[in-house]
Amino acid sequence: MRVAIIGGTGFVGGYLIDALLADGNDVVALVRPGSEDKLRGGGKVGAVAGELSSRESLAELVQGCDAVIYNVGLLREFPRRGITFENAQYQGVVDTVAAMQDAGVSRLLLMSAIGVKDPGTPYQSTKFRAEQHELASGLDVNVVRPSVIFGDPRGTMDFATQLYRDMVKPPLPGVEFPGDQMSPVAVEDVADAFVSALHDDATVGQTYELAGPEVLSWGDIFERITEAAGKSKFALTMPLSVMRMGATMLDWLPFYPVTRDQLTMLEEGNTAPPDALQRLIGRDAQPMTPAALEYLGR
Repeated sequence: MRVAIIGGTGFVGGYLIDALLADGNDVVALVRPGSEDKLRGGGKVGAVAGELSSRESLAELVQGCDAVIYNVGLLREFPRRGITFENAQYQGVVDTVAAMQDAGVSRLLLMSAIGVKDPGTPYQSTKFRAEQHELASGLDVNVVRPSVIFGDPRGTMDFATQLYRDMVKPPLPGVEFPGDQMSPVAVEDVADAFVSALHDDATVGQTYELAGPEVLSWGDIFERITEAAGKSKFALTMPLSVMRMGATMLDWLPFYPVTRDQLTMLEEGNTAPPDALQRLIGRDAQPMTPAALEYLGR
């Protein structure tokens, strides 16, 4: 099978490419001009240099493919650079669907997230609207909604590494948010779930929430990250109202650790049962243990 991937140079994209190649697929990826060297695969992955906003690039990418994986998501937007939730998480999907329809390519898997909705935060609403557009497109589709994803970032950035960088490594007390819960999911499990769904016609039209086997609080996750990194760190419990005030004033700064949107989603929680993931991959889901986070101590 020839599979096109949009969003193949980042953290999850690299693992998706590895899983697709290991499964024997031909892979071609859309990459920004000059970023071809960020692709994994040792030269086995084809590259179409172009922008997500270019319909010509999308048409070239999907031509001759059997399936497309749309794996684009933003942690924060930079409107002055044209990087917005609307463009990356919604309009890009609309344009990809149109390119696939024109080329006669029918199989589309969309990376979304647990908790998306409309109305919601700009992140949530654009992801949800993209899901609705995909499901109404007439294509053979899947929506994949993972919880927060962890794993060796291999030069990029994962959930645990970001928390370590922003809240554990600095010589200041850490921050613990009360009340929020997550079901962190291993990146290898997410990648394998995509490949499994891709080859199973029974999954067409389904939405899958992918979650790890444990429901963890922010404090649980903080403790496991500090243990994995070999650090001893005191954490202050910070009311969300205080964090929201800081984010309102400072989340436009790229180094501020959490945005208003992320705080809202943390408050709502990010959990699901592990059943759907385990059915797809045919094994137990990997828990977010200190041993699974050993890369933080390198």
